[in-house]
Order: sequence, then structure tokens, then C-alpha cells
Amino acid sequence: MIKITEKAIDVQKVIDTASSLGAGAVNVFIGTVRNTAHQKNVVWLEYEAYEAMAVAEIRKVIDEAAAKWGLLGWAVSHRIGTLKPGEVAVVVAVSAPHRKESFDACQYIIDNVKAKAPIWKKEVFEDGEEWVDARPMATAHDN
Repeated sequence: MIKITEKAIDVQKVIDTASSLGAGAVNVFIGTVRNTAHQKNVVWLEYEAYEAMAVAEIRKVIDEAAAKWGLLGWAVSHRIGTLKPGEVAVVVAVSAPHRKESFDACQYIIDNVKAKAPIWKKEVFEDGEEWVDARPMATAHDN
């Protein structure tokens, strides 16, 4: 499942979709909207996506991870629209035979989704707003 949605993400559905009876590990990354950035209070975030291309890019990333770590299941859901602090922005779930593979694959997927998928984020502060470029690898480990 790859889902780009304006609706709240059903985290359990993402986990259930990725789960496999043959897996010894299910790993989940949940990215949330924080209330501060750049030492300013975040009022809300706005996410936009080129949906068809985002799904295609996410699919490529998942295919790479599945081949490298032998994933048994996976699911990715990313919000678009206006999100307030505390809301879930993205969920990545994977299942694999062993925990190391599940951790490595999950991190690979979220890092590369942030770096490659055409999903853009605008941070809105009390005193202004700023589009954030999530693509440079220097920021790929930030949420």
C-alpha cells in the first residue's frame, strides 16, 4: 500500500498491511509534526505533492528496499494538506524475517522518500512561513 491522503493516517492499518505471518520483525516509523522549528513556534504545516510521481518514486524506493532486505510486507502513507503539531505526517511499516533487516529497510525507505518523492512542506510560524526543501541528504535524517 502506498497512500497519499488528506485524511488522518490510520497507523494500525499501515502496520496491518505491512505485517506478515512469516516475519520475525515489524518495524514502524511514525513521523509527526513538531511544535518548533528553527527556534520558532510552528502553527501548522502544509504538505503538497505531485501525487502520481510521488507514488511512483515511493514504489521505486520500496522495490529497492524489498530486494536488498528481503521484505515480506510493507506500507507507506503520507499526509498532504494542513497538519497541526502532534498530527501524524507519515507512516512507514515493513516486515522482514529478522529485526536488523526490518530496521535497516524502514530507515532506508523514510530517508529516501524524503529525499526523492515530490512532496513539499511549508512551515507556518507565528511570524511568517517558509518552504522546506527536504531533498538534501544532509536533512534526510531529520523529521
